[in-house]
Amino acid sequence: MGGVTRTPPQRPATGARPTPEQLAAAQDTAIEDVAAPGLRVLFCGINPGLWSGATGRHFARPGNRFWPALHRSGFTPRQLGPAEQDELLGLGLGITNVVARTTAKAAELTAEEYREGGRALEERVRRLRPRALAVLGIGAYRAAFGRPRAAVGPQPEPIGDTEVWLLPNPSGLNAHYTLDGIADEFRALREHLERQDD
Repeated sequence: MGGVTRTPPQRPATGARPTPEQLAAAQDTAIEDVAAPGLRVLFCGINPGLWSGATGRHFARPGNRFWPALHRSGFTPRQLGPAEQDELLGLGLGITNVVARTTAKAAELTAEEYREGGRALEERVRRLRPRALAVLGIGAYRAAFGRPRAAVGPQPEPIGDTEVWLLPNPSGLNAHYTLDGIADEFRALREHLERQDD
């Protein structure tokens, strides 16, 4: 099993594409969560890709649909980009990952990494106590939490006081969902939380 071993030696300038060398150096590293106690939603990716590892920013690869889906669903007043990820905290939103290790593809992760990641994520959620945890990826959720039949939407078992929602993976490689389809699922979570506020 691979572990997180090092920090990339040099990040590209803001807005610049990572070089092949920077992408290669990002393998098996980690990036910091965007998280704080008491968030409305803690979004949880599968694991950081090489673009994220090289830039230190979540959902950084061009073509990833997280940022546009977040805006189209009404979670953000405008479309933010990866370089603006820290602005999420002011909106009560955050980002973490099931597995911290950066890889070129999620298929490089082992079953044990998913299980360990699920346990660590549960501890993180109990500590930070967001209103909702939104896991972005059906397969990752099933593997991390041992729920082989889990489907998109609210999950029956919370983590402490935190509701758990399963949302589609926003990767451009996920052909099962269009951007609008992903945004619709994000919107369902937002509207659910707003109904609870009424």
